[in-house]
Amino acid sequence: MTQAAAALIGLLFVVITLAAERGGAEQEDNAKIRVYLTPTVVYFASVLVVAAVLTFPNHTRLTAAVCVCLLGIGGLVYSGCRIIGDKRGYEELRDIVVYAIFPFAGYALLVLGGALVLRDPKSGLTVAAVGILSLLTIGIRNSWAIAIAVAVSARRGRQ
Repeated sequence: MTQAAAALIGLLFVVITLAAERGGAEQEDNAKIRVYLTPTVVYFASVLVVAAVLTFPNHTRLTAAVCVCLLGIGGLVYSGCRIIGDKRGYEELRDIVVYAIFPFAGYALLVLGGALVLRDPKSGLTVAAVGILSLLTIGIRNSWAIAIAVAVSARRGRQ
């Protein structure tokens, strides 16, 4: 899981570089980077951090639960701010859903899983894994949408 998240973060930076090389990054392009790319990198980084933290060999139930819950709460705050914050950069309502609301649910699963680890580690880690996998899936979907947008934009620029 950590390798997948790290590789996908690297690929996003390749997409950003390719987009920058097409020339003339405008103010609108910078706003789109903040609105679309930054959350996707945050979701991939969240997967990377949670997977890395859970591989620490000396975790007790309590430390694993606290780590997962804290990371999930941080994600809830981040994605919650994306939901209630400035929505001018989003082009469509579905963008708010896939860039903010779905990730909020993924982070909520992470917090729930962390809390369940104290009571039933197997169930708690399963719920946390579903949260992590949902963030990974959302990140992949968003990366694909960004790559398609860059390709279409580059094609329009050449015409």
